Amino acid sequence: MQTGDQNLVKKLNKSIVLEIVQKKSPVSRTDISRETGLTKATVSSLIGELIDEHFIYEIENGESKGGRKPVMLYFNQQAGFTVGVDIGVDRILGVLSDLNGNLLEQYDTELTDTAVQTVTDEVTRSIKSLCESSPDSPYGIVGAGIGVPGTVGNRGEIRFAPNLGWENVHLKETLEEIFPFPIIIENEANAGAHGEKLYGAGSEASNLVYVSVGTGIGTGIVIDGNLYRGERGFSGEMGHMSIELNGIKCTCGNIGCWELYASEHALLEQAAHLKTFETYEKVSFDDVINEASLGNGEVLTLINTIGNYLGVGVVNIINTFNPEQVIIGNRFARLEKWMTVPVERVLSQRLLPYQQKSFQLKFSSLRSLSCAIGSSAFALAHFFSKYKISIG
Repeated sequence: MQTGDQNLVKKLNKSIVLEIVQKKSPVSRTDISRETGLTKATVSSLIGELIDEHFIYEIENGESKGGRKPVMLYFNQQAGFTVGVDIGVDRILGVLSDLNGNLLEQYDTELTDTAVQTVTDEVTRSIKSLCESSPDSPYGIVGAGIGVPGTVGNRGEIRFAPNLGWENVHLKETLEEIFPFPIIIENEANAGAHGEKLYGAGSEASNLVYVSVGTGIGTGIVIDGNLYRGERGFSGEMGHMSIELNGIKCTCGNIGCWELYASEHALLEQAAHLKTFETYEKVSFDDVINEASLGNGEVLTLINTIGNYLGVGVVNIINTFNPEQVIIGNRFARLEKWMTVPVERVLSQRLLPYQQKSFQLKFSSLRSLSCAIGSSAFALAHFFSKYKISIG
């Protein structure tokens, strides 16, 4: 075997060992040898390197079977940290996570201006704040993922974000001039789908569509366990599918887009005309939730109407993708208590019986954190790509 082949085999074996310890720790060298078929000597050598690289540590605390207690291996999840940031139209939400994706810190601030420089400055502040709150570690901050409500090219360029008023923005390059670690830019719905698949409501599904309902609507599509991005990275813009032929003009240039009838923006725009809020200078999402919690019939009727439109879009998703799950996420997940009935009613009216039985409607378990957590996970995967070889 040539040296190059030997190095590749060693890297592959090391990648497998690292993944086993990460997923199954505490685990012993003997367990790893048994599971992988590698010799104990090979496993010990690889473990030694991973300990030197700070990814693994060992403690003599295994259960003894008559002799010396076995030494158990643990994944060092605090060897480094990642940052995830969700850029919304009216707020920046950030998280700090360890190497196992555990959430350690949050950062949340309002946005009053969506100008590129303003948002860039706020994102920079959020990343710096989260970096400063991270514990000391061998690798420090290993990367940051940024979720953006718009189309993102395969090289991380933000092609078009209509709700932000952005076009051809190179946020990745700007931030990488400021920070010494990689920056990953991703569509916010894709990031949300990734977060739900790894850590949330979609963890047991191989085929799902995550519907991010905020100021607009975006969808993240997971097929056979993998995120589907499309030929040029523009998949999932289902918030801009037409559901009204002669409907409202959208900022994207289309007419009758789904997000004009079933988004947070649509909800608040219509809520502003209700008698309940006639004395309000500006109606907030929290205002609507508070009134719904009090049983306000006028507000509940509006939520029901928005839910009907949301259901129409979900029907189209099911007919197109036949997923195991459709997950409603972003801030609309907070409306689960009132939104479930109207959405399910539309599904029962418009789907064939076998379609209704073959999928689950769920609301995000990560709530508004799906995108930030998913973005952080993208940064984590980028970091580990240097140490792990994909064999799937």
